[in-house]
Amino acid sequence: MIKIKTIIFTFLLTSSILFAQEVLDKVVGVVDNQFILLSELEFQTQLIAYQRKLNPNDPALKKAVLNSLIEEKLMLAQAEIDSIKVTEDEVNRQLEFQIENFIQQFGSKEKLEQAYNRPIEKIRRELRDEIKNNILIQKVQDAKFGRLEVSRYEVEQFYNQFKDSIGLVPEEVQLSQIFIQAKLSEKDKEFLRNKLKAILDSIKNGGDFVDFAKRYSEDVNTAKAGGDLGFVRRGLLVKEFEEVVFTMKEGEISDIIESPFGFHIAQLIERRGEAVRVRHILLKLQTSPESEQKIIDFLNSIRDSIINGVNSFSYYARLYSEDKATAQFGGEMGKVPVAELDPDLRNLISKMKDGEVSKPRKLVVSKDMYGYQLIYLEKRIPEHYPDLNLDYEKIAQLALYQKKQKVYRDLIEQLKKQVYWEIRL
Repeated sequence: MIKIKTIIFTFLLTSSILFAQEVLDKVVGVVDNQFILLSELEFQTQLIAYQRKLNPNDPALKKAVLNSLIEEKLMLAQAEIDSIKVTEDEVNRQLEFQIENFIQQFGSKEKLEQAYNRPIEKIRRELRDEIKNNILIQKVQDAKFGRLEVSRYEVEQFYNQFKDSIGLVPEEVQLSQIFIQAKLSEKDKEFLRNKLKAILDSIKNGGDFVDFAKRYSEDVNTAKAGGDLGFVRRGLLVKEFEEVVFTMKEGEISDIIESPFGFHIAQLIERRGEAVRVRHILLKLQTSPESEQKIIDFLNSIRDSIINGVNSFSYYARLYSEDKATAQFGGEMGKVPVAELDPDLRNLISKMKDGEVSKPRKLVVSKDMYGYQLIYLEKRIPEHYPDLNLDYEKIAQLALYQKKQKVYRDLIEQLKKQVYWEIRL
C-alpha cells in the first residue's frame, strides 16, 4: 500500500533554496493524461531523503520515488475509471484540519506565513489540489481493500512463516482509565460574560475593536492582527459563530456569542458572496480552581471506593467516565507500549504496581479540552518474542497489512495494463 505524500513545512523552511533555483522543467513520466515533471520528482526525492536521512543523489532513490509518483497517478486514474468523486466540503474540512495542524506546529498563523513566505490564503490554494488527490486515493484504497479481513487460519500461516523475523514485542502495560472533563460552572460562565460585556460596552462607546482585540482576545492566532480571521467561506466556522456573522451587515458588531471555544464578539468587515471577512475577540472557556477541585475530590472518592472493595474500576468507568471510546469497555485502553506513553504517564506507571489505581492526574486532550483521570494498571507485559495467543491482535494486523499489500500490488499491475503510462527519465 502506498504512503500518500504529505507536505512537511519544516522541510520547506530548511530547503527553501530548492525553490529559488532555476530548474529547466521537463516531463519525466506520463500516466493517462497526467504528467510528472522533473521539478516534482526532484522535490519529492529531496523530501524523502530529508525524512529518512538518505542520499538525495542516489539514482536508486530517485527511481523509487518516480515509481511511487507513477503509482499515485495510476490510483487517480482508477478513481476516474470508478467515477469516484470528492466534494468541496470534504476538501475544505481536510484543508482546514491541515492548516490548523501547521499553525499549531509553528505557533501562530504569522509564523506559518513567514516560514512558507506566503499568505495563508495562498498556502490554502496550493494545498487544495494535493489534499483533493489524497482523498481520492484514499477512497480508491477503501473501495478496493478497505474491508479486507484475515481469518484465524491466515494469521496462523503468517505467524508460522514470519515469527522469526517479526522481532521482539516491546514492553507493554494493560491500562484502564476514568476521565472527567473540566467544565465551566454557571458561575464561571457568568464571570466570562460580564468581562466580555464590559469590553463590548467600551467598544460601543467609541473604543477601537482592533485595539481591544490585541489587548484582550485569547485567540493567539489572530489577536496580534486585531482579531482578523481573514475571508472565510460558509461551512468553515463553528456553527454558533457562523450563524451570527453571516446575518450581520458590514461594520456591524455582534452581541456575545457562545461557542465550544468560549465567548466571542464579532465585527463583520466585508462580505463577498458566500465568504465573509470578520474579526473577533475571544475569551476562552476556563474553569475556576474551585470547579477543578470538585472533579479531583470526586475522583478521589471513586478511588477510595475501588481500594476499599465497594466496586470495581470497570464499574465506575462505565458509570462516570466521559471518554466515550473507553467508558463502554469499563475504561479499558488496551495494551499500550510503554515507549509510546507520554513522559508524565510513563513516569507515573513506573512507580505503580500491578492492580494499583493512581491518584487523579491532569490530562490535556487538546488546546481546548482537558480534564482529570484515574489510571488503573492491570498488569505489565515484559518485552518478549511474539506469541500467537498473547499477541494475536498485533500479528493479525501485520497479516492484514501483508494481505492489503498484495491486493494493492495486484491492482497496480492491472492498472499498468489498462492505463497508458511511460517513464521518460
